[in-house]
Amino acid sequence: MGKEARALRAGDVVTIPANVKHWHGAARDSWFSHLSVETNCQAGPAEWLEPVAEAEYNRLK
Repeated sequence: MGKEARALRAGDVVTIPANVKHWHGAARDSWFSHLSVETNCQAGPAEWLEPVAEAEYNRLK
C-alpha cells in the first residue's frame, strides 16, 4: 500500500513528489484545512482522486 498515516500539526510543511498518490484529511475527532502550492504547473493541474473509504478512515488512530 504505502506509508502509515502521519499526524500533522499547525505549521507543518509536507512536500509530495510528482506522481505520488496521497491523501489528507482530518482525524475522526478534529478538523483539518490545508493550503496547497503547486510549483510544477507545466506538468498540468492536480489530479483529484477518489475519497478515502469510510472503513479505512475509521481505522486511523
